[in-house]
Amino acid sequence: MEPLIDGATPIVGDAELCGALEAALGDHRGAAVRVRALRRNLSAYRSSFAIEEIAVELDDGTALDLVFKNLSRQGLDERARRAKPDFLYDPLREIETYRLILSPAALGAPAFYGAEVEPQQQRYWLFIEKVAGVELYQVGEFAVWQEAARWLAQLHSRFGESEELAAMARAAHLLRCNESYYRVWMDRARNFLGSRDRIGWLAARYQRVIERLLALPQTFIHGEFYASNLLVQTTAEGLRVRPVDWEMAAMGPGLIDLAALVAGNWTEAQRAALAAAYHAALTPDGQPPSPMDEFLIELDYCRLHVAVQWLGWFGRRRAFLPHARDWLGEAVVLAERLRL
Repeated sequence: MEPLIDGATPIVGDAELCGALEAALGDHRGAAVRVRALRRNLSAYRSSFAIEEIAVELDDGTALDLVFKNLSRQGLDERARRAKPDFLYDPLREIETYRLILSPAALGAPAFYGAEVEPQQQRYWLFIEKVAGVELYQVGEFAVWQEAARWLAQLHSRFGESEELAAMARAAHLLRCNESYYRVWMDRARNFLGSRDRIGWLAARYQRVIERLLALPQTFIHGEFYASNLLVQTTAEGLRVRPVDWEMAAMGPGLIDLAALVAGNWTEAQRAALAAAYHAALTPDGQPPSPMDEFLIELDYCRLHVAVQWLGWFGRRRAFLPHARDWLGEAVVLAERLRL
């Protein structure tokens, strides 16, 4: 093997990485492979975990461009280690989400090339396709955002609430958006903010929000469907939306994902247009989606939860860009609009 490493010294050595790649790619291809050359670069893409872009050449001449994501605790960067709540950490969640859900569904997420899972060595390594695309938040064309909303509707329509979904959620270690999950974010927000501002006023009304969220249909959700986690790729077949960072994949209301997508400095008309694109693209089995006016109210409840979740993650501290905003102010405005 030709060891070529660019950038800072990685925490995983070449020999270890090549061994893991040969095992993963061998399973993926159904035949033994040998890595002949490897080039590694630290990725400029921001995530909680260490990410490398790796160019792999196999002994048969095959060249692959992959992403190596180290989901082990030592792969967390220092800032994320301090900020990430312990109850969210499960190194198998993203790996099994790719293996058991995204890869079989073939909805356009990066291709799954395998993983190295060695719990005794605290090794949880994920290998996926490197997508040549640009983050959605860098795209100004509104039609592209609408296409992302339609892609999201297709994802949620694919996984209706069922015993099969519940079993899939258990197997893939998905988060569960249940009452205790919603409650913990408000509890954390109050711990951060104390009695300041209007957090107490909001907390006194939050049970109504939880009850409304629990009444919404459940599906498989990304959990952080923000524009910074969506890669947009132009291909010969047209535009493709390629979501990444499935660390918070969950079983919950699909509108939580839509609430993340529409977060930002949109006008009400623009936000409604994104919601309409999603609403029109839903193809659920059984009951049709709520009428549009009711649907927008349900979305506001989910937007309120998203704001509280950010407060429970960071409090008044500055969130990771591009997510820094006045989440408390947004939560209060939504609560007043919903007449809580």
